[in-house]
Amino acid sequence: MGSEIRNINILVTGSSGLVGSAIQRVVRNKEYEHITIIPVSSGVCDLTNREETCAMFERIKPTHVIHLAARVGGLFKNMNEKVQMLEDNIMMNSVVLQMCHKFGVEKCVMCLSTCIFPDKTKYPIDETMLHDGPPHASNDAYAYAKRLAEVQCRAYREQYGSNFVCVIPTNVYGPCDNYSLTDGHVIPSLIHKCFNAKRDGVSFDISGTGRPLRQFIYSDDLARLILWVLEKYDETEPIILSPPEDSEVSIGDAAAHIAKAFDYEHMLNITGEGPDGQFRKTACNNKLMERIGEFAFMPFDIGVGESIRWFVNNYDVVRK
Repeated sequence: MGSEIRNINILVTGSSGLVGSAIQRVVRNKEYEHITIIPVSSGVCDLTNREETCAMFERIKPTHVIHLAARVGGLFKNMNEKVQMLEDNIMMNSVVLQMCHKFGVEKCVMCLSTCIFPDKTKYPIDETMLHDGPPHASNDAYAYAKRLAEVQCRAYREQYGSNFVCVIPTNVYGPCDNYSLTDGHVIPSLIHKCFNAKRDGVSFDISGTGRPLRQFIYSDDLARLILWVLEKYDETEPIILSPPEDSEVSIGDAAAHIAKAFDYEHMLNITGEGPDGQFRKTACNNKLMERIGEFAFMPFDIGVGESIRWFVNNYDVVRK
C-alpha cells in the first residue's frame, strides 16, 4: 500500500471523533510513514462558515482531504433535530467540497452512511441502489443531506474532473466515540447505560424489541479501509465499507455482548417499549472485497471489549 503516492498531506475533518481518532492511530504504523495527517476538529474551524474554512485551507494547503465531520447522532437525535441534521450537513459538505475545488485538492474522500439507502428495498443493499427510494422516516433529514453529498461529488467529477469519491460505512463503533445516552449511536450508548446500571445496581434496560439488525465495523478497521480508498480507489460510484453480510448482530445480541463484558448479563432487560428504528440495513461488501482482495475484520466481541476498556479507562474525559 502507498507505493504510488508519497508525501501526502491529508486534512482530516472531524479529527477528534470516532473515525478521525482511529485514522490518527492507524497512520502511526510504519506502512503509512509517507502520510502526514492534519487534524481539524470543530474547535479549530467551523466548516459551515465559508470564510473561516477558506482561511483554513489557505493556511494548511492540503493535498488530500478525508471529510468525516458531520452533525450525527442516534435514533432520537435524528428524529428530534431534523432541521439541524439537514441544514448543517448540507452546508458543511458543500463548503468543504467548494474549498477542495478552489484550492486544487488532488482527492477528497467523503464519508456517507448506510442509513441513507432506501427504507423499502431488497437486501443486501449495494452501491447501485442508493437513490432507488426514500430513506427511513426516522433519519430522513440526515440521509438526504448525505445523499446530496454523493450527488455533489459526482457533479464535481462530471463538470471539473475532480477526484471526489464517497465511502459508505456500516455502523461504526470503537474508542473515542460519543457515549451520550441520548445523542450517541447504539453501541456507545449501550456501553454507557450498562456501566451506569451496574454502578447503580439497577436493571440494564433496553428500549424497543431488540430485534433490529446491524452490521458493525470497528473504527480502526474503517480507518484502514478509508486510507486504502484514498490511495487505491478512484471510481465514480461510491463504495460500501462493511464486514460480510453474515456479521449482522441484533441490537438485543449487541446488548448481551456488552452485558457479558461487564459481567452483568443477569440484569439485562429488553423492555419491548419504544421505537426500533429501521429494522435492517444489510449491506453487500462484494465490491470492496473484489477490489481489495482480502481484509481481516475485528471480531465483534473483541471490538466491544476494546471499546468498553477505553470507555472505563477514560470515563472522566469521554464525550457523554
